[in-house]
Amino acid sequence: MADDCFGHPRLAAIYDPLDPDRSDLDAYLRMAEELGARQVLDIGCGTGVFALLLADLGIDVVGIDPAQASVDVARAKPGSERVRWICGDATALPSLQVDLATMTANVAQAIADPDTWQKTLRGANEALRPGGRLVFETRDPARRAWEEWTRENSYRVTEIPGVGSVESWVQLIDVSRPMVTFRWTYIFAADGQVLTSDSTLRFREREEVETDLVAHGYVVEDVRDAPDRPGKEFVFLARRV
Repeated sequence: MADDCFGHPRLAAIYDPLDPDRSDLDAYLRMAEELGARQVLDIGCGTGVFALLLADLGIDVVGIDPAQASVDVARAKPGSERVRWICGDATALPSLQVDLATMTANVAQAIADPDTWQKTLRGANEALRPGGRLVFETRDPARRAWEEWTRENSYRVTEIPGVGSVESWVQLIDVSRPMVTFRWTYIFAADGQVLTSDSTLRFREREEVETDLVAHGYVVEDVRDAPDRPGKEFVFLARRV
């Protein structure tokens, strides 16, 4: 089930304005070009930002996400007809043969259940053509990113056209390694509505991820740094055997 920040229609509608800087996707676009990808599966596509950037490059894209509200936002965007949108997850994909499968941002970590994670890796492998690549990122647990997830560090007021002023902040709820749970709070000034969204991320060690990939028929070609967050992320590039 998708977190409310993706699955609640009112929150999905403001997701992009609250997080407008998606420079984290630049590295993924460069990798798609570097690998010569012509067909891409964007797992956890959310509101479609990355899928539409790929489509701008002339790439054939399938975007899949379990949150219907986020998929609805993606479908309403200009140029969305160039992407095939699916509400679901990588455990039950249609028959595909793509060059590249991606999980950007928090997608890999948000698949916190171990069984679902294994099924996701299997599903992505089956969607890839032989020699196709899977690319995703996960935070280095040693950097303890959750220690910065406080109201003091995150509080902001955002003016959103057609919506009005929205207050938002994050607070840490529980740290039970490898699981970390946090809560976003949103207050809409227009009517005073308060909405919250709880999320749990799984912080996997690099060796654990590499073992899982090999077990599901991948060769780990590279583990890169995230250019915009040096030293904080593992970016895995794995090839289907």
